[in-house]
Amino acid sequence: MKTNVRLWRQLQPHRRAFSTTPQRLDNYAFIGLGQMGYQMARNLQAKLSPSDSVHLFDLNKGAMEKLAQEMKSSQAGGAAVKLADDAAEAARDADTIISCLPEPRHVKSAYGTILESGLPARPKPRLFIDCSTIDPSSSREVAASVSKVLPSGQGAFVDAPMSGGVVGATAGTLTFMLGAPESLVARIEPVLLRMGKRVLHCGPQGTGLSAKLANNYLLAINNIATAEAMNLGIRWGLDPKVLAGIINVSTGKCWPSEVNNPVPGVVETAPASRDYAGGFGIGLMKKDLRLAMMAAREAGARLDLAEKADEVYDTAEADERCKGRDFSVVYRYLGGKE
Repeated sequence: MKTNVRLWRQLQPHRRAFSTTPQRLDNYAFIGLGQMGYQMARNLQAKLSPSDSVHLFDLNKGAMEKLAQEMKSSQAGGAAVKLADDAAEAARDADTIISCLPEPRHVKSAYGTILESGLPARPKPRLFIDCSTIDPSSSREVAASVSKVLPSGQGAFVDAPMSGGVVGATAGTLTFMLGAPESLVARIEPVLLRMGKRVLHCGPQGTGLSAKLANNYLLAINNIATAEAMNLGIRWGLDPKVLAGIINVSTGKCWPSEVNNPVPGVVETAPASRDYAGGFGIGLMKKDLRLAMMAAREAGARLDLAEKADEVYDTAEADERCKGRDFSVVYRYLGGKE
C-alpha cells in the first residue's frame, strides 16, 4: 500500500500539469466553425473534463448543431456543450475565448460584438486566443480594443495562427505560432496543446501572425517554382518521379517538392494524386499571400516576387479547371502534363 501511495504521489505533478493546475480554465467559448475551427473545437471539447463547458458559435447554425450532436454522442465524454446565439453570448461566461475566423473583418466584428456587450467580471482574467490568419496590424488593433475596454488585468488578446491544415486540425497535430507576452505562455500553451502538438512562442502579440505570413509567403513562391521546375523537367523528357527524387536529395528540396508535389502520381498522398481535391485551397493561398504583401508594405519590406505570384494564383483560381482545388493546381494552370 505504501508503494502505491508513493507511486501515486510521483505521478501527480505530471497529471496536474495538464488537467488540474490552478491555471486551468473551466469555461470556454469557441467562435468560428469552418473547416479548421470545427475540428479544433471538437478536439478541445474531447480533451476537457466533463465538469468543464464549451460554448459554440458560428453564423452557420447547421455547423453548430452538427458539431454539438457529434460531441454529445461521443463515447469519449468531454466538456459540456452549449450553443450560443451570437459571439457575445458565447463569451459571456467564458474564461478563455478561442476564435478561428476567415478574414480581418470577421475578427473585428466578432470582438467588437463581444466587447460592446459589457462582459461581466470573472474570477480569472479572460484570455482571448485568436487563431485566425489575418494581418498583424488588424490583430494589434483588436488587442488594443480589448486593453481599452476591459479593466486593467482583466483580459488579454493574443494571436495563435496555426500550420497543419485540415488534416492536422482533425488529427490534433497542429503547430501554433504564438504572439503573446512571455508571462502568459504557460497559461496559453495547455489550451493550444489540446488542439495541436506544438506551440512556438514567437514574441509579443502580433508576432505569431508575422511568422505565419512570412512562412506562407515562402510556401506560395516555392509552390509555383516547384510546379514550373517539374513541368520543365518533364517536357525535357525526365520521368516525374525520377525528377522529384533528384530534387528531394538536392538543393531544390522543399515542402511542395517532397510532400505536396504538384504532379499527379509522384506523391500518392498529395492532393495532386486525387485531382487536387482537399489540401490547402488556392483561394486561401491567394488570401495569405495578399496579407503578407499588405504586412510587407507596412513594414517597408520588399517582396519582388509577390506581385507575379499573386497574378498566378489569381488567374489560376479563376480558371474553372483549378477553382476550389489545392493550391498545387497551379501546375495544371501552367499546362503541366497530368
